[in-house]
Amino acid sequence: MTHVRTSPYYPQSNGKLERYHKTIRGTCIRVHTPLPLDDAYRLVADFVEHYNDKRLHSAIGYITPKDKLDGRSEMILAAREAKLDAARDTCKAMRNAS
Repeated sequence: MTHVRTSPYYPQSNGKLERYHKTIRGTCIRVHTPLPLDDAYRLVADFVEHYNDKRLHSAIGYITPKDKLDGRSEMILAAREAKLDAARDTCKAMRNAS
């Protein structure tokens, strides 16, 4: 990982961070409207934990960023594929039986 500095107030150069801030504003801050600053810190901390540890992200195959970072993505995707194969076999067996 490398630290890259971008131009301030130029969203094209740091689009991922701008998108992340938009997500925090739209789904955390504006929804809950924290009044004291401590409440805002708590809300953002809870949101970041949920975003990284629990929320499934479509861009990385519907797994959490924590799982991807910890190297569990291949195991999760393989288990998911095994479940899909089992479901396909079950459906096929049911169709053949009727």
